[in-house]
Amino acid sequence: MHNLPEAISPPFIRVKHIIVALILSAIFFLVFCFIALHGYIAWVLSNPTVAPLYSNPLDAKSMNYENVTFPALDGSRMMHGWYIPAEGSTRTIVFSHGYGANREESWVPMYDLAHYAHKLNYNIVMFDYGFAAQYNKDVATGGKIETQQLLGAIKLAKERQAEQIIVWGFSMGAGTALQAGLQTNDVDAMILDSAFLLEPDTLYHNIKNQIDLPRHPSLEILQILFPVLNGTSINQIPYQQVKNKDYPFPVFFMHGTEDAKAPYGIAESLASNQTNPLSDVWIVEDSHHELIFREHSREYLHRVSSFLSQVNMSLNKNILEQ
Repeated sequence: MHNLPEAISPPFIRVKHIIVALILSAIFFLVFCFIALHGYIAWVLSNPTVAPLYSNPLDAKSMNYENVTFPALDGSRMMHGWYIPAEGSTRTIVFSHGYGANREESWVPMYDLAHYAHKLNYNIVMFDYGFAAQYNKDVATGGKIETQQLLGAIKLAKERQAEQIIVWGFSMGAGTALQAGLQTNDVDAMILDSAFLLEPDTLYHNIKNQIDLPRHPSLEILQILFPVLNGTSINQIPYQQVKNKDYPFPVFFMHGTEDAKAPYGIAESLASNQTNPLSDVWIVEDSHHELIFREHSREYLHRVSSFLSQVNMSLNKNILEQ
């Protein structure tokens, strides 16, 4: 009778070990699923689905154009786009499209704005970022490699004898424009619609809009996974420099208060840093991400044309004074 506890002890220990093993296995499985979910999110963000081109400037808006090919400034890839000449003009607008779109960006809609700018006698450059290329796609990096691609488009405009270069950016294309503005002296002004700057706050804001994940450790996991999946760490994006930069050229920010992807406080904060007298910000009540033109077409075009007119007058005045 005294030996009974010893007799039942080994089976009891084995059951205990099995339970502990099952619990640990369940924990490891949940941790694996949690990390795998973040890997999927990082992969999807790095590889947006982009529709093919469906038209061209001639068919869409009766604008004659040239197919152009040019290198990204760092020579990392060849870029493809359109050059729409305006007769006798030395002023060029380079359109910088947003994430998940190509140069046509139908929901803006880009053809309408290109046509409007062309009627104002601007040459137009429209091109696809690498993540939107028809062939040999790049991953999306939030501006790291896209900045070099935009700088290549700006160089193309300069090679086409542009004496005045305006970058008109949308969403992440606007954020990329701000990053490019840190590296070039060839830009005379920017128009930025629904500017999206990839940083931890905006990254988490967009993830939480889709799935309710905790801020920590989600951000830390994604910051580890991004370099693995697209070769870019968020820390390689100069968002702090952009957020504190007073650009030497005028910048016109437009942003909707109902923007679910990039809170309008971003535009307000960026605009507050600018000391150029022509810089301005238009915060649009109840308007949405990249839909300001659709929702307020007349005022949108009025404000843009007024800004461009002021920029043109200022540049011409500076030329005369020199």
